[in-house]
Amino acid sequence: MVRLFIVEDDTRVRENMQILLGGERDIEVVGTAGSAEEAVEAIPPSKPEIVISDLGLPGQSGVDLIRELKHSSPELEILAYTVFEDKDTVFAALKAGASGYVLKGSTPRQLVEAIGNLSEGGAPMSPRIARSVIGEFREQKSAEDNGLTPRERQVLAGIDDGFSYKEIASELGVSPNTVHGYVKSIYEKLHARGRRDALQKARRRGWL
Repeated sequence: MVRLFIVEDDTRVRENMQILLGGERDIEVVGTAGSAEEAVEAIPPSKPEIVISDLGLPGQSGVDLIRELKHSSPELEILAYTVFEDKDTVFAALKAGASGYVLKGSTPRQLVEAIGNLSEGGAPMSPRIARSVIGEFREQKSAEDNGLTPRERQVLAGIDDGFSYKEIASELGVSPNTVHGYVKSIYEKLHARGRRDALQKARRRGWL
């Protein structure tokens, strides 16, 4: 029997999940909460083995909740259950300590199977999320193989500080066209679609 705690701010969704999952032979719903703040108070005395949490919570975010729970209870397994599938949110949740990531819209059976998988030591993910994670690691491997040069890192740091190409060029003693060339090379190595994407990917790799 898996002891499960549900964190979901939508009352109707939370109640439906409690009925659905609580009706499973191998799952016992030991508590629910509508916010991260409520969950932090209610989870310890409930002693769940698995927490399934939405990420778009009011107040403290689901990602912050995951981080706090894993810090206080490292043995706790946490499944992110959300509509968000952008890479930044996915990786933020996984880095915070989520062991699985399932998208809302999955069938009830898929959700039950994900919980079972997690209880057996697996790392369940919706297919689109798994593909996104694999794609990110491929991009990271490509970038590492082609590693940024020291000068490219300087240019990237300048961009992160909000400097213009002209200002970066002046600081480095090169022409703005040369800086533009460095930026183009950085984008190619990071498979970035623009400035924001490049900075986000560089931070995930610890380059900024």
